[in-house]
Amino acid sequence: MSAERKVSAKGDGTTSRPYRPGYELVAEQLLGYIAEQGLRPGARLPTEAGLAEILGTSRNVTREAVKVLAALGRLSVRRGAGIFVADSPGGLADDGLGHFQPTSMEHVLMLLDYRSLIEAETARRAAGQAAPIEVRNIRKGAERSLEAGRENDADAFAVADQLFHDAVGIAAHNIFLRSSVTNVRRLAAQSDVLLFHGDTPGSLEVAGHQHMAIADAIAAGDADRAAVLMTEHIATTRQQFERRIRDRLFNVAARGTEPAAGGVSETTTDTDATPKPTPPVPSAS
Repeated sequence: MSAERKVSAKGDGTTSRPYRPGYELVAEQLLGYIAEQGLRPGARLPTEAGLAEILGTSRNVTREAVKVLAALGRLSVRRGAGIFVADSPGGLADDGLGHFQPTSMEHVLMLLDYRSLIEAETARRAAGQAAPIEVRNIRKGAERSLEAGRENDADAFAVADQLFHDAVGIAAHNIFLRSSVTNVRRLAAQSDVLLFHGDTPGSLEVAGHQHMAIADAIAAGDADRAAVLMTEHIATTRQQFERRIRDRLFNVAARGTEPAAGGVSETTTDTDATPKPTPPVPSAS
């Protein structure tokens, strides 16, 4: 897509009940623009007015889209300097992860495949190398996630989930594995924000029980079982994601609308709707 080509955020003129705010659709299109232009971290983007012209939407909605992507760490807004593609901590500046599209089903599924490989090996290493205090920290995260899951407390679960997976990463005693786990989960969180705001995909309690089983395997030093359980855990997350997307597409079809190609967004003319803040919502991971 050339800089001169406009990408319409307004569909074909049909009016339908939108299920995603316009600024989220524009954020998705802006990420696509960055990827198609091959823009690297540090690259300067056009002004808000210029982006609005390129994307075929209003400046207000473009501004909100930029804010969302800045909050997700994808853009950097420097007062008096402009809008830039954000630096990617942990080596995410490569052509693959650096251009991750959080609303692309294909990208999310590939990310889950990658996450399964990385986190299974991390759990395997943790089972063989975790110190007693590291085992306690893993179990603490698992117990807290199960408690939050039973209470269906998404905020508490998000904190406990992060604690658990971070603790497993630390116990693997490999800074590169730990960094990979941190970065891949950061990307997954972007999909949670843009795809599942206001709705938690999957059972938090099921995830909590899976955390406990993984913690038990690591505590027992059973490396193979820890890896298998982590693989099953990520597979459950994938199944939940696919089910939520199928449900969403079914609801879209029932309203007589069609999802955008390559993603899960819906044709809408509501790109100028007043945006509301979108809080991060954890997946059951």
